[in-house]
Amino acid sequence: MLIPPPLKPGSRVALVALSRKTSEEHLLNAQHVLTAWGLTVVPSKNRLSPSHTYLAGTDEERLADLQTALDDPTIDAILCARGGYGSGRIIDRANYTALQQHPKWIIGFSDVTALQLKLLSLDIASIHATMPVLFGNPASAPSLESLRNALFGKPDVITGAASPDNKPGHAEGILVGGNLSLLTDSMGTTSELMTDGKILLIEEIGELVYRVDRMVNQLKRAGKLANLAGLVIGHMTDIKEDSLAFEETPAQIILNHTRMYNYPVAFRFPSGHENPNMAWVQGGRVLLDVTDMQAVVTPVT
Repeated sequence: MLIPPPLKPGSRVALVALSRKTSEEHLLNAQHVLTAWGLTVVPSKNRLSPSHTYLAGTDEERLADLQTALDDPTIDAILCARGGYGSGRIIDRANYTALQQHPKWIIGFSDVTALQLKLLSLDIASIHATMPVLFGNPASAPSLESLRNALFGKPDVITGAASPDNKPGHAEGILVGGNLSLLTDSMGTTSELMTDGKILLIEEIGELVYRVDRMVNQLKRAGKLANLAGLVIGHMTDIKEDSLAFEETPAQIILNHTRMYNYPVAFRFPSGHENPNMAWVQGGRVLLDVTDMQAVVTPVT
């Protein structure tokens, strides 16, 4: 796995919008935060393009901004502005040769999971973390500090809250995953996630309960859950019942689909579409320790 070097004061960070449309306010918030960290911010050319009502520009504009940031040898990291939808439309058209030769951190979560899975298929690590659309929220302070630590080469030991659903155990492996919808969407593509021997993290937002079951069942049927080293469940945000109740919680769904496996399973982990959204290295090796009282993910350096 290619692990990009840590940033240092003066490192240059490109701000790119690959998914849903963002705002100047969000980008200015990010610029203020990153500048305070001693970093130099390089906004992408088409970040505020009016060319599309939902997406942050046409596919060509967003691809051009991504490619420019990937190819520019003076750029040390790429921070994605927000999630939503759209990165999957361009990731297979980008050229990653320069990134493979000179790895740099690519940061984001939610829809950016699609890009991070593409990077994993190329054995390039990235950072799953908060994004500029959330930088201005005072509740994001722990998430921002966690991102700062990860970027400067000191990723946090992350502790999840106690959960009666935890399945205790210990594991070591490469931590991968992200948004559940994007993980299932990757199947059958060039960036389909390989999970054997890995510690898988999943999080989700705004889905109906039965759809969560459908996606977890798809992971199971595809063999993605059978040979894990461990399973970590992040925030399951705004998961709602349909008009006809499914009568299982997301935790019950996940436990039902994994009860035949012996690896540890951790719930209430602080990653996803709520604060805190702690930063972790997508493709980094970690230790996972799960008890009834907590789950701890410790980076292995």
